[in-house]
Amino acid sequence: QVQLVESGGGLQQAGGSLRLSCLASGRTFSSYVMGWFRQVPGKEREFVASVNWNGGSTIYVDSVKGRFTVSRDNAKNTVYLQMNSLKPEDTAVYYCAATDQYRLRPTTLMSVYNYWGQGTQVTVSS
Repeated sequence: QVQLVESGGGLQQAGGSLRLSCLASGRTFSSYVMGWFRQVPGKEREFVASVNWNGGSTIYVDSVKGRFTVSRDNAKNTVYLQMNSLKPEDTAVYYCAATDQYRLRPTTLMSVYNYWGQGTQVTVSS
């Protein structure tokens, strides 16, 4: 099955930036809608961002609009999450996800995503 490998997490000060990358295996990357989710211990996993097959359509949770940007490079089988103006509330484990059930439209629905990365820790200090 599809494998997703995340990188780019780490520690940043409030107001700083990080870029997360998610490298996908296989040769059908352009067929997938990709998403980013995050989770804090004791809380449910939360939708963050999603992008359709060619990067032409994106959606975001309200709390990150204007600060985060999701994009993709299909030639590199990679999706990115550029995180700017980071806040301590952004601290979480971030997960990359893919679905082969959607192509044209991004989706917030966690249940739709078939494949998940291992997660990468993002910590934002005050």
